[in-house]
Amino acid sequence: MARQPNRSKAKSPSPDEPAAEVEETTTGTGAAEAAESAAAAEPAEAVADDDPHEDDPDDDGPHDDESGVDPADQRAFWDEVRIDPVEIALPAGTGFTLRAYRMSNELTPTDTSDREDDDLFAARARQDAEEDEDLFTDEELAEQAEAAGREERRKARDADDEDEDLEEAEEPAAAATDDEDEEEEEEEEEAAEEVPVFLTHRGKLLLFRSAEGLVSFIRSGAPHDLAQVDTWTTLAERVEPVNVAPLDEDSYELDLVVENLRGGHDSWDPPLIIEAGEVARDLSYALRLPAVLDMLSPGSSLDDLDEALRGVVDGGIGGFMARRRLRKIGAQTASLGWRTIIGKISAAVDWRD
Repeated sequence: MARQPNRSKAKSPSPDEPAAEVEETTTGTGAAEAAESAAAAEPAEAVADDDPHEDDPDDDGPHDDESGVDPADQRAFWDEVRIDPVEIALPAGTGFTLRAYRMSNELTPTDTSDREDDDLFAARARQDAEEDEDLFTDEELAEQAEAAGREERRKARDADDEDEDLEEAEEPAAAATDDEDEEEEEEEEEAAEEVPVFLTHRGKLLLFRSAEGLVSFIRSGAPHDLAQVDTWTTLAERVEPVNVAPLDEDSYELDLVVENLRGGHDSWDPPLIIEAGEVARDLSYALRLPAVLDMLSPGSSLDDLDEALRGVVDGGIGGFMARRRLRKIGAQTASLGWRTIIGKISAAVDWRD
């Protein structure tokens, strides 16, 4: 009987053993080693199958927003209600509020009776009333009283013929009056324009230092001027703190404007100042701040500054000319003007939470 081969010497056959037996033994040893290698490789493959980084058909990929809310869905929500979250930085801090644009004939302006003397709109109304009182002289008023007396006497006549003549004469006049009323209504509709409305109350802008504070106020049912907007109920029912994420174009750094202007023409930041002008105009209208309206009105030095900066942003030949116009605007005048604007806006802010 042939002896068992020594595995450690299988590759060095003894001269007493047949070559075929040595080859068979060697082959068997290679197969065992291959099996052991395969068995050792199986756990590695199993680990690879459990790799958490492998594509999962149920995984829709990482969210763009760390909050887990799709930014596209957020934008769709605000577009639906046609109201936007706004972030405003002032010297006293940064806060959130809301802004919408609606037609002027759909809104009731904020109540500024507490500061009526400073209210441009109220002052104009008082001026119009005073002009109406001085519209007629004493003689004209006497003539009107006499005419009214004749009208009363005419109405007192009960003759049928005279009544019929009166009716015939009044019909064309009534038709003309109706036409005049329709024309006045059309003129009023044409005069209506899109205007800003903020989260304000009694002439104060409500600013919240946190999104949670803003949403808590919205859900509280407290009075404010934005409640008159047609989509307010929908917003109040659905808004969440995570939704309060203003776009870059709705974030305004008013706290940096004065310092930037003080740095001189070469350091002026056109986008910063242009955006500040946009929100300042909106706020001055919504808060009824006549001084700010006047300072930013067409033809003012700050409006000239705004136009020149827009020309610089547009570039080209117009940008070159705009830079030359900027050199003619005093840095000190611009910074002092904006300091006044920001001070008046800050005084009309009601900080919450």
